[in-house]
Amino acid sequence: MSKQTSDTVVPFESSSLSKKEQVAEMFDGISGRYDYMNRLLSLRLDLIWRKKALRQLAKEKPKIILDVATGTGDFAIMAYELLKPDTIIGIDISEKMLEIGKEKVLKSGLSSHIQLQSGDSEAIKFSDNTFDAVTVAFGVRNFEDLEMGLKEIKRVLKPGGKLVILEFSKPKISGITQLYNWYMEKLVPNLASFLTKNRSAYQYLNRSVQEFPDGKKFVSILNNLGYEKTSCKRLSLGICSIYSAIK
Repeated sequence: MSKQTSDTVVPFESSSLSKKEQVAEMFDGISGRYDYMNRLLSLRLDLIWRKKALRQLAKEKPKIILDVATGTGDFAIMAYELLKPDTIIGIDISEKMLEIGKEKVLKSGLSSHIQLQSGDSEAIKFSDNTFDAVTVAFGVRNFEDLEMGLKEIKRVLKPGGKLVILEFSKPKISGITQLYNWYMEKLVPNLASFLTKNRSAYQYLNRSVQEFPDGKKFVSILNNLGYEKTSCKRLSLGICSIYSAIK
């Protein structure tokens, strides 16, 4: 089995920092406009995608959930609203994203159910077999070592626990592919440069999506790591995909 890493695609190509350090720096830099840009650039489709992903856990009724790469806590908050677990713990490497997330959780009145804390997806600081479910929304592309992150998630899942990943993918339909590539390569960085003054972050978004082993390739990685009942559901003409797997 070949080792799958994603550290060749980094936010700042001239930087000497590791991918993990660069990703943290990048998200710290765009944290204040992150939620706004998500809604704008996806035409609010990201809200629909997130709900569809979380519905993958409706039957399981998980009591304790880990949200990896939680960012500003959007997915964690929506997970509580839809699934009503006892506890959701969100981890992220960007302190500024977490600061915004903690404020949102406080304003939502969910501090007794949602805990956001600093944490590394490739070295999760929880014991084996802790969580009923693990979620990752638009985060696995940013793992420095993809397989290590997925192994760590599997380790902290309880036997029979479920992993649900929401991630960008590449459309395969002729015409749609070309339109999508133009949107991601040209329009998104230009718009981001105007609105956030951070063009490089959204250029990285496109590069990381293009290099990510989506669809069957990602399912194959999950299978090779010992996950069971793996699946991939493509959304919005293949712009986004939901992956699910059982430990």
